[in-house]
Amino acid sequence: MTKRSFSFPVADIRARALGEVHSRPYTLVSLPRVIFQVAFLTEANFAADQSILAEMSLGQGVAPPAPDTSHHTMNWGNGTLRWEKHTEFSTYFWDAPAPALFGGDIPVNPFGASFKAPGLFISGVRIEIRPASEDMSKVIPNFNPTSLCQSMVADGQATVTTDFRQDGDGLTKFLILDHGLTDGARGALVQRILDIETYRTLAMMGLPLAQTLSPEIRRIENSLTAVTQRMKQHASAEADAMLTEITRLGAELEANAASSLYRFGASRAYYNIVLERVAVLAERALPGSETLGVFLQRRLAPAMRTCQSVEERQANLSSKLARATALLRSWIDVDLQKFNTKLLDSMNQRAHLQLRLQQTVEGLSVAAISYYVIGLAGYLAKLAHNVGVDIAPETLTGAAVPVVVVVVWFMVGRIRKKHQDDHVG
Repeated sequence: MTKRSFSFPVADIRARALGEVHSRPYTLVSLPRVIFQVAFLTEANFAADQSILAEMSLGQGVAPPAPDTSHHTMNWGNGTLRWEKHTEFSTYFWDAPAPALFGGDIPVNPFGASFKAPGLFISGVRIEIRPASEDMSKVIPNFNPTSLCQSMVADGQATVTTDFRQDGDGLTKFLILDHGLTDGARGALVQRILDIETYRTLAMMGLPLAQTLSPEIRRIENSLTAVTQRMKQHASAEADAMLTEITRLGAELEANAASSLYRFGASRAYYNIVLERVAVLAERALPGSETLGVFLQRRLAPAMRTCQSVEERQANLSSKLARATALLRSWIDVDLQKFNTKLLDSMNQRAHLQLRLQQTVEGLSVAAISYYVIGLAGYLAKLAHNVGVDIAPETLTGAAVPVVVVVVWFMVGRIRKKHQDDHVG
């Protein structure tokens, strides 16, 4: 096999498709370590996000990433700074040696004193990884007991503890006790926990919208019910007014559905990611505690069902409005056909009257034209009598009457027929 045996023309997206598999490798995490990650909604202004990242990179003597880059990593202090761009948000990740005590202060600002948020803050996570040999008996009581979650993960090689509550900095704290993970496995576990916390927050963004839309949908449903009740008694008399009302309701519903389409779809996608990450953890509950997956399922599932319910109500209501609109249009079409039938009958009657009038006018025209022609024939008869024709002028004039009337009638008929042929053509 020669060196260039597989030098084929390459598809434009091949490099990007293959590179995506390796674009976000797990960070190798040593022990003990503290990890911070913050997420910001940056879809509305990715340029500001790129500008901030470029300034941070140049401050470390690192070339800023290209505008189309979705991830960037650089050394930052005694740790690593990792930036990732997603569809509607960006994350900033930083790790450093863990403080002496769990939850202790970090001597430096994780992202620099001049760091500015590139968008609205949506999620923040602090993870501390410590060896299982450390005594954490005094740390666990600091977590809220009403939402405390503890479970064994990674085939029993680590214990994860959290209460999913935010501290004074808006960060959700996780404690991982390491029973023998490698640096790579530790990084993979950290990434899954970061994904769970970030995506579960993003998934919940659909709930406030669903709660806002629910009263609107109820109002439209009540209005539709009122219109359909009126349709039972006043369909013909008020069809136009009811059609206008239903059209307005349909416009309101479609506007709400359009505004919620992306948010609900994104919430479903984020929720599925959370479920996948939880499944990969393969948790085993510790005695007296519930797992992260059970806790999230109990909180997230009702919220997702609420979003799904609002979507289904919108779809069902849209179908009902469409059926009501079709029914009203049918009644309006029937009334319109009746009106058109009456109009055609009226036009037909007028056409008959016009025909009769035309025939009368034609008869009068024949009589009038014949009268003048016969008058001319009378003058000719007098002329003929004066030049020696031995026939009385009255006789010639009387004899010309039937001939003139027939000829004039025939000529008027020919003219009428020609005009009819021209109109048809």
